[in-house]
Amino acid sequence: MDVSIVIPALNEEGIVGKTVRSVPIGKLKEKGLKTEIVVVDNASTDNTAQEATDAGARVIHEEKRGYGNAYLRGFKEAKGDIIVMGDADGTYPFSTTYEFIQPLLNEDYDLVMGSRLKGDIQKGAMPALHRYIGNPFLTWLLNALFKAGISDAHCGMRAIRKESLNKLNLHSPGMEFASEMIIEAARENMKIAEVPITYYPREGDSKLNSVSDGWRHLRFMMLYRPTPFLLAPGLVVLALGISLVIGVSLLGQSRMHSLILGSLLVIIGYQMLLTWMQFGAFGEMYGLNKSSGAVNKYLNYHSLGRELVLGLLLLIIGLVIGINVLFSWSEAGFGGLFQTLNAMMALIFFILGIQTIFSSIFISLMLLSSPDSEE
Repeated sequence: MDVSIVIPALNEEGIVGKTVRSVPIGKLKEKGLKTEIVVVDNASTDNTAQEATDAGARVIHEEKRGYGNAYLRGFKEAKGDIIVMGDADGTYPFSTTYEFIQPLLNEDYDLVMGSRLKGDIQKGAMPALHRYIGNPFLTWLLNALFKAGISDAHCGMRAIRKESLNKLNLHSPGMEFASEMIIEAARENMKIAEVPITYYPREGDSKLNSVSDGWRHLRFMMLYRPTPFLLAPGLVVLALGISLVIGVSLLGQSRMHSLILGSLLVIIGYQMLLTWMQFGAFGEMYGLNKSSGAVNKYLNYHSLGRELVLGLLLLIIGLVIGINVLFSWSEAGFGGLFQTLNAMMALIFFILGIQTIFSSIFISLMLLSSPDSEE
């Protein structure tokens, strides 16, 4: 079998050559594995490309920056039956490549994930925030949502069969690509093996941003599974808000603070439900999620006309209540107004109507090019 080592590199002068030379080409050749090293120069502004070439790598230039963009280009160029992934910064043990790919060579696995948490993390290699909070939490969440069954979701050292890779719907341009690969593999019911590895301190400046990169992974999981993040919490918030508003209506207008809180919760909860629909529409458009039949029917391009009618109805109700409040106010000579409850109800219906109308239009635009819209 042929093996391709794909290494994305952005301004890794001073370490990329060492990383390339750490791949045990001779050992792999002795084992009957023809190996190529593909370094994807991701628009570096230093001597990364020349250094990688001098070390024996085939350098591919990808001008669109991004972790995912670099790998997508590298996968396209790779010729091997097995593709090994890893960073250019010296953090991953490419010297153990042969041992690392054993589950693909001798067992029936599709994807091999390195596990730093089960292996050895050298001093200074991983910040405590990543090691004990960020990575474990995001890994737990990914496993809970997608049943991947891994211990280190953001380990960058991986290996995959080319035939398995071709089954994955990968297109994320940035760091969320790491999560996308695992999610797609889990959706395809691929067999995933874990191999403990040693993780070394990187050489050079880190390009990671803990907050923004963590959010990108979380946001991407929300695109695949919006229901736990938006639908369930949204229904709870909406129900609590409605309960408060109804309670104040029954008890009278003396509980102003409860009425304001209830109105706010109704609006927030309803917006979460609309956002759930928008995430679902986006996922359908890009093939990210596999919605149930009911959700697919609800997100049907033609059915969204019903949501537009609902929005207009809510808007009209709000306007009618509001006009009644204004009429009562004028009857009182525009003096003191004691219709706080009705005014707040008019505001709620008016806002819900506007939210529904614009959300329906937005979702319709997202689904405009879907096959369903042409029927």
